[in-house]
Amino acid sequence: MRARFARCLRCKEGVLLPLSDYGRDGAPIKFKAWACNNPTCGFNIRIDNGEISYGRSISQSTK
Repeated sequence: MRARFARCLRCKEGVLLPLSDYGRDGAPIKFKAWACNNPTCGFNIRIDNGEISYGRSISQSTK
């Protein structure tokens, strides 16, 4: 079975990939963010403290 991801509505070339993270207490947070896999697009959607944000620059973590 192959996973199907939503097509990016900004660039229409990439797909939105789900990203997970860990909360302050170490609990896993599934699908905290979605990011387009097209490197020239960079579209992303995030959930931070219950607020949805999108379009922020994506960079590699220093952690």
